[in-house]
Amino acid sequence: MLRVLVTRPEPGASRTARKLEETGFEPLLLPLTETRALPVDAKGVPDDVAAVAITSANAVRHAPRDIIAVLSNLPCYAVGRRSAEAARKAGFLSVNEGPGDAEALADGMAIAFSGKTIVYLCGRVRFHAFEQRLKAAHVQVHAVETYGTLAVTHSEEAVLQLISGQSVDAVLLYSAKATAEMQVLARRPALQSAFENTHFFALSARIAVAFGDSTGKAMHVAARPDEEALLALLRARP
Repeated sequence: MLRVLVTRPEPGASRTARKLEETGFEPLLLPLTETRALPVDAKGVPDDVAAVAITSANAVRHAPRDIIAVLSNLPCYAVGRRSAEAARKAGFLSVNEGPGDAEALADGMAIAFSGKTIVYLCGRVRFHAFEQRLKAAHVQVHAVETYGTLAVTHSEEAVLQLISGQSVDAVLLYSAKATAEMQVLARRPALQSAFENTHFFALSARIAVAFGDSTGKAMHVAARPDEEALLALLRARP
């Protein structure tokens, strides 16, 4: 049974673990980041907002109720299934489920909202291509940062206990911040043997690049930036 280290934060880590168990893998949960809500002032939302965009389910989970109340009647454009589910659960009445790719979502919204203003519920740490594409199409993007992402540091002893001192077959990487933390862990003398032959699976090329100059590591990049594609890549590994 392949031992797979899951680095994403909760509650996603436990969902991923269940998927791995169902397909015959042994999950090892080691969240390398955590999300925390940021203070948000609902009064700062512009009056002329035409729609809401979401590229992360965490942005909805951490959004305060008064922000949701102000925005819930507007059409909501979610990047994929998970963020769409989070938006509906939060109370958005009209949710459009996107293709799973933030840049593709931006391209679709650019046509409908050129010259208009949208609210973008997001994290403080994010990839800015989504906003840049919309702004290039003359869409006014009002970013509302609802959460921050912090790195989580684990001691060598804690990691060794988690992996029972044995080697790790695969590591799933979901963010650049977690990937940078994973690189530091893999280089620690006490842990090098555990990750010597590990295969790393990144959600996107941008995330893979965050592993730095560790070219000796086997890095695989998902065909699409979503978990279904990432796990399909893991299952296809020889």
